[in-house]
Amino acid sequence: MINTNDLPAIQYTVWPADLHGHRFQVKLHIAHPDPSGQVIQMPAWIPGSYLIRDFSKQIETITAYAVAPTKKEIALERIDNNQWRLPPLNSAVEVMTTIYAFDNSVRAAYLDTERAFFNATSLCLEVKGQSNTPCSLAIICPQEAYAEHWTVQTSLAVAKTDQRGFGFYLAKNYDDLIDHPVAMGEFQILRWAANGTPHYMAVQGCVHPIDADRLTKDLQAICTATIDLFEPKSRKAPFKHFLFLVNAVLNGYGGLEHRNSTALLCRRDQIPQKNVPLDEVSYREFLGLCSHEYFHAWLVKRIQPKAFQPYDLGNRNLTCLLWLFEGFTSYYDDLQLFRSKRIDLSTYLKLVADNWNNVLRGPGRNKQSLADSSFDAWTKYYQADENTPNAVVSYYGKGALLALGLDLQIRAFSKNKQSLDDLMRLLWRKHGSVGIAEDGLDDLVFELLGTGFSKTWNEMKSRYIFGVEDIPLQKWIGSNLISVKPKTLTTLEKMKLQFGMRHIDSNGWLKVTHILDGGIAQAAGLAAGDLLASIDGQRITSARWDKVLGSLSENTHTRITFYRDDLEHERMVSLKSTQVPAQYELAPKKAV
Repeated sequence: MINTNDLPAIQYTVWPADLHGHRFQVKLHIAHPDPSGQVIQMPAWIPGSYLIRDFSKQIETITAYAVAPTKKEIALERIDNNQWRLPPLNSAVEVMTTIYAFDNSVRAAYLDTERAFFNATSLCLEVKGQSNTPCSLAIICPQEAYAEHWTVQTSLAVAKTDQRGFGFYLAKNYDDLIDHPVAMGEFQILRWAANGTPHYMAVQGCVHPIDADRLTKDLQAICTATIDLFEPKSRKAPFKHFLFLVNAVLNGYGGLEHRNSTALLCRRDQIPQKNVPLDEVSYREFLGLCSHEYFHAWLVKRIQPKAFQPYDLGNRNLTCLLWLFEGFTSYYDDLQLFRSKRIDLSTYLKLVADNWNNVLRGPGRNKQSLADSSFDAWTKYYQADENTPNAVVSYYGKGALLALGLDLQIRAFSKNKQSLDDLMRLLWRKHGSVGIAEDGLDDLVFELLGTGFSKTWNEMKSRYIFGVEDIPLQKWIGSNLISVKPKTLTTLEKMKLQFGMRHIDSNGWLKVTHILDGGIAQAAGLAAGDLLASIDGQRITSARWDKVLGSLSENTHTRITFYRDDLEHERMVSLKSTQVPAQYELAPKKAV
């Protein structure tokens, strides 16, 4: 056992206490509380996910005790929903919390008889004024028989653990503590080295044995390509080891970046398993997710906006630069798949074109700039509703197009002597530990390319970052290897664009989820939540939607019947030929 006298002044102990009721118990030991009244706070959000989530809402009980000379309960003063104040004391205190955990995402905490997972932002109270103090985390093994084969997987520094990983871990400070998610349960473990740096993937949820040979080969290639991008000379990663924590489920997708690890959520059928048919497109999506979150180990976790240094976990941290941090990462995630030879050029170009066309189909791109999309991420992008496509542009999607456009412009200006890679490496050298100001990219662009590039860069900023103009990739792609041309739309594809409606299947009904500005559906008076019943007397279901829509003709009138709030409505609408958003195709040019 570790000598508790050797532990830091701030100590956390986590028990998966109630697997059936989904409850953790957490003890916080504070050796030297603020004698005037120590304030403790539960974070309101988790870095990398820009939404106030108020993790304190899952605290069911909270009790404080004075430790010396005898253990005695003491009062806690509520300051607000996330903060409490201890009474003035000159001795150590302990705070016990019971926290409900049944959020299967990568952002919070989860506990049942199969697995446990947590980010410290969901379980561990921050000791205000002592956030920079080293701390320890003790993880206790559940007593239930379900957990007899459980192990712990985390990238936290080990102090003293048993063979299964239960025991004591150390963190440099509170920010370090919350940057290492913890998973418990039974795992399939994959191991590989990228440029000599150990990498691991711990997977939960796959019923069949994983095809480790294929997955490790692909991940090794992706990780190596990314290390080489940022460090072409030393070829060294900025971490001693890296851990991919994967939760494979029936339906789910997402990831959250950390300095030395990432938490991923995916479908089981996206992971290659032995003797199980694999959908190659789904697997490519999973590799793209791994590539995206791995790239964040540089861009977001080490290269950061000044607004994130330090994080204020009780309030929104606002920046106009998410188009850089998320958008440029989105550009590189698929590009790294191509560079590492995981996909061919045709597949890569199709991914670029799909994103380009998706951005062009959104009316919100004409209203919101990339800078505003970044700044308003907390209230708009992360709180999407039925009007989001009409009001918001994605800083992921359009940000990736901006990165491609800037890459093309740099290559054209320098006659292919430089590229966006050089700008990323300069960004890494200058801001790998020092936050970048909101206008800090300007200095780097001019340092790399000189003032001769200023007109191009200033125009890109005013039009495509702070303005709402479409990025004219069709004009900038002048490669001898790539062809760009307007996409030839089928009658059905054109009608879908003109109709301007998104939908889901709901118990056999076609249920409207979004109505796009300027479309036929909006002219007909359809709204989100409506159940579409028929068009010109032909019943509408998800299975029949394409057939019925494809039978319609332009410059005619059609009758649309739908239900809203269980009342029938009927509308006549003109199918006028209207301009549809531009759509493009990218493909390799055939050798002559």
